[in-house]
Amino acid sequence: MITMKDIVREGHPSLVTLADEVEVPLSDENKQLLKDMITFLKNSQDEEIAEKYNLRAGVGLAAPQLGINKKLAAIHVEDSNGKLYSYGLVNPKIISHSVEKSYLSSGEGCLSVDRNVEGFVPRHARITVRAHDMDGNPLKLRLKGYPAIIFQHEIDHTNGIMFFDHINKDQPFAIPDNAKPVDTE
Repeated sequence: MITMKDIVREGHPSLVTLADEVEVPLSDENKQLLKDMITFLKNSQDEEIAEKYNLRAGVGLAAPQLGINKKLAAIHVEDSNGKLYSYGLVNPKIISHSVEKSYLSSGEGCLSVDRNVEGFVPRHARITVRAHDMDGNPLKLRLKGYPAIIFQHEIDHTNGIMFFDHINKDQPFAIPDNAKPVDTE
């Protein structure tokens, strides 16, 4: 079972390194890793389990956050309409995006960052992601709103980019051009 002690923190080299592509179909080891990552996210969102194991709530987790240099990411979140996005992604890549931007009105956080980072993180309002699922099936997902932001955050991890790298250093709360706020609820 993955716990907070397995998650590497800010300053770890895997968080700023371009992760390696993963061979499809997945090895049993990589498939199990993705299953464990999704289980961690589900556990972290369950108040009882999270309290018992001292887990911080998360909606996404990428292999580099576990110190594993692979393009694997897990996402488990419901959007504001109650639609569940629960994926184990292999080699996820943004293949198209809107010109329009968005940002989380509450700012972004990260399981690998133990401090509160102030500022808006500009993201694309809509994205299309191509990846494979755990069984090696090709996926093509069109996303907007909160799920689009989560997918961009996790894909950034596989590319060695941290969310705070996007924040305007001079004016952290400057609203990004052509952007609309997104709420997590």
